[in-house]
Amino acid sequence: MKSIDTQNLDKLYYSIGEVSEMFDVSRSLLRYWENEFSFLTPRKNRKGDRLFTKENIQQIQIIYNLVKERGFTLDGAKQELKKEKGPLSEQADLVDRLKVIQSRLKDLDDKLSS
Repeated sequence: MKSIDTQNLDKLYYSIGEVSEMFDVSRSLLRYWENEFSFLTPRKNRKGDRLFTKENIQQIQIIYNLVKERGFTLDGAKQELKKEKGPLSEQADLVDRLKVIQSRLKDLDDKLSS
């Protein structure tokens, strides 16, 4: 699972290059997802450069999880998001908390194994 700890992001805005590195995807894929998922709307500066917020990164994390990790098609991911209850930010927070728990359990397992 691609683990981006959105709780510890310290900048207000991230460039498309920074976000593409976080998820190890191309910039063009992020632009494509922006066209496909209407809720993904990063700000743009006067030059037209995209500026992603923490909320945008959480949204990308959810899309990434559905498409890249769980194998959904884009249409399937859209349908899955429509079925989900609660705002995307709540889902992203839940994913973050589960990742922290997973990490702690792995650390505990490592300690018990040694």
